[in-house]
Amino acid sequence: MIVCIVGKSGSGKSYICKLFQDISKDIIHLDIDNISHEVLTYPKVYNDLVNTFGMSVSNNDNKTINRRNLGNIVFNSVKEMDKLTSITWPCMQSIIDEFICKHYNNIILLDWQLLLNTKYYNLSDLKILVESPIELRRKMTILRDNITEELFETRDKASFEFNSNEFDYIINNDYSDKVKEKVKEIYDKSIVSR
Repeated sequence: MIVCIVGKSGSGKSYICKLFQDISKDIIHLDIDNISHEVLTYPKVYNDLVNTFGMSVSNNDNKTINRRNLGNIVFNSVKEMDKLTSITWPCMQSIIDEFICKHYNNIILLDWQLLLNTKYYNLSDLKILVESPIELRRKMTILRDNITEELFETRDKASFEFNSNEFDYIINNDYSDKVKEKVKEIYDKSIVSR
């Protein structure tokens, strides 16, 4: 079973995944953001990114990608984001496919803001949108990513707007006990029963 967990940056997607994992050891979580960071270390991806975006995206001393500089480019332009995706997505998709094959008998939580743009969204058995107040998302993202409030605002403006009608469940995440109850309810109604 594949469960897509979608939401804006800082909404608490990984927290929701942890709550599901606390319920059952058969639940496996794949944070696709981590995969997007991992593929930036691949030599071919590095070379393609530098050739596309220029040396400003490189940490020259060790041939790694400067994610902050890359983010400043791609979060301000859909066209530039599409270029990034065309370079990184084939590698990311291979990793995700391998993970799904390896854990086919488990309940797989795929966690990523951009899942709606992938084949995995349509392949999923359950679609969950995680929402959280912007003040809370801002605070969580700034702490997690060590970014400025201005960079958060830029990212947030560039982020995908979700249509709640496209999801089986919406979790309003404020980190309260009600959220834990909602996760348990979803598990009991739509996961354990399958």
